Amino acid sequence: MDIAVISFTRAGNALALQIEEGLKKTGHVCVCTPWEKSLSLKQWTETEFSRRDALVFIGATGIAVRAVAPWLKDKMTDPAVLAIDEKGRFVIPLVSGHVGGANRLAKEIGRITGGEAVITTATDVNGLFAPDVFAVEHGLAISDRQLAKQISAALLDGKTLGWVCEEGDYPAPEGFSRGFHEKMGVWITVSSKERPGYLRLIPRTVTIGAGCRKGTPKEELERAFLAVLKEAEISPLAVEGIATIDRKQEEPGLVDLARERDWKFACYPASRLEEVSGDFSDSSFVEKTVGVGNVCERAAVLKGGELIKKKRIFPGITVALAKRRKMI
Repeated sequence: MDIAVISFTRAGNALALQIEEGLKKTGHVCVCTPWEKSLSLKQWTETEFSRRDALVFIGATGIAVRAVAPWLKDKMTDPAVLAIDEKGRFVIPLVSGHVGGANRLAKEIGRITGGEAVITTATDVNGLFAPDVFAVEHGLAISDRQLAKQISAALLDGKTLGWVCEEGDYPAPEGFSRGFHEKMGVWITVSSKERPGYLRLIPRTVTIGAGCRKGTPKEELERAFLAVLKEAEISPLAVEGIATIDRKQEEPGLVDLARERDWKFACYPASRLEEVSGDFSDSSFVEKTVGVGNVCERAAVLKGGELIKKKRIFPGITVALAKRRKMI
């Protein structure tokens, strides 16, 4: 994580340096700022809030709460916010305990300072499965945030929920039984289908193989990609990235779409695409034009694994889908 620490007293400054040293040993980026009269806490918080994964205030919780309050937007995107007393005895996650990782960071800092992580989230206190924590830990997307809350509430009420795992091999946590036989549960899948009461946790394991005419607008590419995903009944949340031929590595529509969607963008030379084995829909025209008979299917397989949707042709665009196995 990229962490900003601010302290307000001499003892707090010393503790900040101890925390910085400990966090850097475990691979974190940590920047400490001792507060002084010339420093605007409001300005510091606004700047760091927008660019860090976590903000740590060594001082009273009230200082931290008032400092971050104007910038809070959404627990799915806000950075983790923690408060620590200047002796390091209590490490308190205030914001983004689950998705933002504040709870995990509090425990890590507690080990450094010899203090206690003060965790207040209900699922953690009761030792129960938390969908948002599980999703973050395993790189899964959450299909429905409201339903995720209902899942947690049902577990807290002592209900048994269903557990269906189509991707990977995740064992059923406490409070779950395998199968759709329960009215509510968790379904780990790339499917776009919905099942009432079942929260889909979606691994990013699908690659879109693409070919396109030069200058194809981003909007046309996006419509084609989404149409193919819909036909294949695959959630757009399952897409890991786009794969294509290297001569398209600076194609504006593909580059911009990948950036906006937070998709990886992989480009391969024709020689590598030609080496990919499989039953592909090759075209002599495409081979004459770019040096390989099929771009979208071969690129999808090279990057993504198993071909699950063969070439679909749109005006100036070709699309295919491949999926890799989700390992845990």
